[in-house]
Amino acid sequence: MDYVALGIDFHSIRNKNEERVINLIPEVLAEFPDCPPNRTNIEDIYALTLNLLPARYTQSITLVIDEPVTDDAIRLRLREAIRTVRARPNL
Repeated sequence: MDYVALGIDFHSIRNKNEERVINLIPEVLAEFPDCPPNRTNIEDIYALTLNLLPARYTQSITLVIDEPVTDDAIRLRLREAIRTVRARPNL
């Protein structure tokens, strides 16, 4: 997919939580030594966590004044996602 419509490139629009989730995955996954850290599980955990959080889409010129999603909230959702993937791998 090229992410272009009506001559507008949408590549620069991102969910602010993506990078934060990626950065916290290793920390939270370390709490679950019984969850195999294979690529599929990690991708499922990442996607499910983002789906559990409110979307925070920004453009390259967006000014963020307040961040309503805390790192603790992301950790909580990561734990939920890990438990779900562990119980039902390859959703």
